[in-house]
Amino acid sequence: MKNTMPSKPSVRYIRGDASVVPMRAPQFQCRACSCRHLCAPRGLNGEEIRQFEAVVGSPLHLAKHQVLYRAGDLFHALYAIRVGSLKTSVLAEDGREQVAGNHIMGEIIGLDGIAAEAHGCQAVALEESEVCVLPFAALETLARSVPALQHNLYQLLSREVGRDHNLMLQLGSTRAEGRLADFLLNLSERYRQRGYSANEFVLRMTREEIGSHLGLTLETVSRLFSRFQAAGVLQVQGRDVKLLDLQALKDLAG
Repeated sequence: MKNTMPSKPSVRYIRGDASVVPMRAPQFQCRACSCRHLCAPRGLNGEEIRQFEAVVGSPLHLAKHQVLYRAGDLFHALYAIRVGSLKTSVLAEDGREQVAGNHIMGEIIGLDGIAAEAHGCQAVALEESEVCVLPFAALETLARSVPALQHNLYQLLSREVGRDHNLMLQLGSTRAEGRLADFLLNLSERYRQRGYSANEFVLRMTREEIGSHLGLTLETVSRLFSRFQAAGVLQVQGRDVKLLDLQALKDLAG
């Protein structure tokens, strides 16, 4: 039986930009969160978990298309996605949006703001979503006394660098069908790690956004989905996708 989405606690909406400090709510318990093993440090003892929970801000509830932060906003926190999904994007010189990332539950965003103390991209909810706020100054202070937390921050930064390198390699050396196949396989694996179906899921990004992320045109993405379906590799209806032949996708991805 497939997992259902994590339940949503009662939180208040914050209209407009969500980059403001959230209104306080009853203390959120990381120990009760189904995504804890994906975004919270492993190996913490009871007291360290309590200290970590004390740092985590009240969850922010984002409506679909709501901006979490914009490029140029001052950096003050990381955000752990508890429910839903977000995209990050930058504006190209000609004004076009370039999608930099597709982020789902259990992932942490906002790392782009650490070096310059300002965000270099924009984060927008692709659906109704919920993020936990991790104030970076408090997180950094706690990390000095909790080695597992410090190690976790290093891992987050390393994964972000690795993700950027992989995307550059893919865009520079992979044909169009390989890029789309790799995108679907990557999304499939991330859902599997979270206990959801690896073969059936909903694409939260539009075809145009997927194309922007992969360096392809809308027409190319639509044509490739039709080609994959005709070849029996997958079934697609709107944004609902069912992967039928993972090996074929792996072969396409190279």
